[in-house]
Amino acid sequence: MTEPLIVFVNARAVQVPQGASVLDAVRAFDPAEGDALAAGRRGLTDSRGLPAAAESPVHGGAIFRLVSARAGRAGVAE
Repeated sequence: MTEPLIVFVNARAVQVPQGASVLDAVRAFDPAEGDALAAGRRGLTDSRGLPAAAESPVHGGAIFRLVSARAGRAGVAE
């Protein structure tokens, strides 16, 4: 059995299985926020404040912050 990964969403540690996506981590943090992210009502940034894709795989120690949907799209070519 593989060890779960610990990632941080809005400064709170959550455990997800290896191979989990960023969306999986947000849903572990708060299912309603995960639904909002999936529906495009929330955005997400990485530890540097750059937009992060919900379908991206996580790695141990990764840091994500939920932001307004508009802020999450800033700097992303549409």
